[in-house]
Amino acid sequence: MVLKMSSRGLAAARERGFADLLGRVDAGIAGAADALARRQQPDGHWAFELEADATIPAEYILLRHFLGEPEDPVLEAKIVRYLWSIQGDHGGWPLFHGGDFNMSASVKAYYALKICGEHPNAPVMKRAREAILAHGGAKESNVFTLIQLALYGQVPWRAVPVMPVEIMALPRWFPFHLDKISYWSRTVIVPLLVLMAKRPLARNPRKVDVRELFVTPPEQVKDWYNYNRKGAWAAFFRAVDRILQRAQVLFPKRLRERCIQDAVKWVGERLNGEDGLGAIYPAMANSVMMYDVLGYPETHPERATARGSVEKLMVFKEGVAYCQPCLSPVWDTALAAHAMMEAGGDAAERVKPALDWLKDRQILDIYGDWAVNCPGVRPGGWAFQYNNAYYPDVDDTAVVALVMDRADRERYRESIDRATEWVFGLQSENGGWGAFDKNNEYYYLNYIPFADHGALLDPPTADVSARCLSMLAQLGYKRDHPKVKAAIDYLLKEQEADGSWFGRWGTNYIYGTWSVLCALNSVGVPADHPAMRKAVAWLKSRQREDGGWGEDGASYWADQPRGEGKDATPSQTAWALLGLMAAGEVDDTAVERGVHYLAETQTEDGLWSEEHFTAVGFPRVFYLRYHGYRAFFPLWAMARYRNLKRGNGTTVLHGM
Repeated sequence: MVLKMSSRGLAAARERGFADLLGRVDAGIAGAADALARRQQPDGHWAFELEADATIPAEYILLRHFLGEPEDPVLEAKIVRYLWSIQGDHGGWPLFHGGDFNMSASVKAYYALKICGEHPNAPVMKRAREAILAHGGAKESNVFTLIQLALYGQVPWRAVPVMPVEIMALPRWFPFHLDKISYWSRTVIVPLLVLMAKRPLARNPRKVDVRELFVTPPEQVKDWYNYNRKGAWAAFFRAVDRILQRAQVLFPKRLRERCIQDAVKWVGERLNGEDGLGAIYPAMANSVMMYDVLGYPETHPERATARGSVEKLMVFKEGVAYCQPCLSPVWDTALAAHAMMEAGGDAAERVKPALDWLKDRQILDIYGDWAVNCPGVRPGGWAFQYNNAYYPDVDDTAVVALVMDRADRERYRESIDRATEWVFGLQSENGGWGAFDKNNEYYYLNYIPFADHGALLDPPTADVSARCLSMLAQLGYKRDHPKVKAAIDYLLKEQEADGSWFGRWGTNYIYGTWSVLCALNSVGVPADHPAMRKAVAWLKSRQREDGGWGEDGASYWADQPRGEGKDATPSQTAWALLGLMAAGEVDDTAVERGVHYLAETQTEDGLWSEEHFTAVGFPRVFYLRYHGYRAFFPLWAMARYRNLKRGNGTTVLHGM
């Protein structure tokens, strides 16, 4: 016999299910807010680990041995165990958790392990070596890895594209100039120019080589050109590199020495104390090696400061250690504050000391590299790290200003006003924003042989532009404001054919789509706008059977599916939910299923487990795992869901 439930009975059952879900959400919010509160520092800020792939800890080992520093077997053993723990099933090392074999990460990890004393015939090493050789050998490494190998005498310098230090003398009108590339490229390249001019040899006290990683002995390789770029620019720059390979020995010695000193001066001006050049590991390490090759003693203030900055990136845990690519306290603090504000109650009381901490870190008096393209614009931004005064970014700035405005507009009015002035000043001519610079769109430079990573520039992107638009909209700027209109037009133009938006700094289309939906809602684009409906349909189509969303770093390759990954992740599920709710979908079953996923996967400590990398430094080259994302994004999404449902509302009133 089939029992049929009346429509009234079905409604009652749904109501009981909804009440049960809200009860679980309430408990989940309380647990997550408590967990986040426990991780707040005494001065009010939050700082979580920021983990990359094997390359950074491997490079840290290679830096120590380049300098010939005293042996530290305890430290090396911890880094060795860390590298073991992230080796892929394919035998090599991936760029992100569960990713495919990557040649450069594998070569660096292998070299670091061998230099730490791992025997080449040990199982870990044998598997890695076989994988490397099966993929063509170390010759197939990227430019930065080939430079590392050249510094160790493992490949000839002709394996590396020429970047002459005389770049320091080029005028701004020249097709290549430091002002035409991104901040991270500048800070990495300038000290590297000195290394490439001097061509030092690592001290390498144990005299370890990795010749076994080459299919053809390096000295017999005739063509080191590994790039698959086609077209006129690629051919032109390849020809220029061939000429420079032969002509650089003819450059005047006096000019070379003057340019080396110009590079040293440039680095010194931006050394940034023990937060380091650019506050990113590759630039810091290059600056240390630059001072070393120029004969600066270990006690010299600038060299000692540069070397100390590297140590501040180290993470030590029970049995393992690794080096972070940089620190993320401003980003972590601002996002955690948003989540706690959404949670409300006692959690929201935690926000005031966090915002006071952030207020003190606003950069108001240093005209950084960004100012070259922004005459008349006063400083007013925030950097990502504890200190990086030359390099604030609009993404951090917008996120900080948004939460300050939400928490207490009057208390932080001066900070918000300066931030607004600065963000307006960095808007590019196409209506979008890059992260650190204005109009950084010299795309032909991505074809130079040195730029095989494809990330030499910092052009406007949808995710960063959306954050800036969200900020301006929440502050009251309307769609008829010319700069706001330009931003909206830019974002609508950037929408992909499938309805998604690209995520430059978070993985990937889920992140970009969340960001833009929040911005469009905030500025008053109606939920029934075609762009909104198309994005909603795309997000719903990417929901997994378990109710969550997940996308891995493979989606940055053009031939890979978008919005898909091996597993759902809490942070990406939260982004999808926040995006759908911004588009007015709080009552949709997709949102309910996503909230169920978060409730089901929350752990006893109030947080969520998330091994997958859900952020990116450079697409297809360098990925990131923010350990804080699993703490604040799911809390934020659950709290927003509760607030909208309990308030019987469908409209999100905040920019994020």
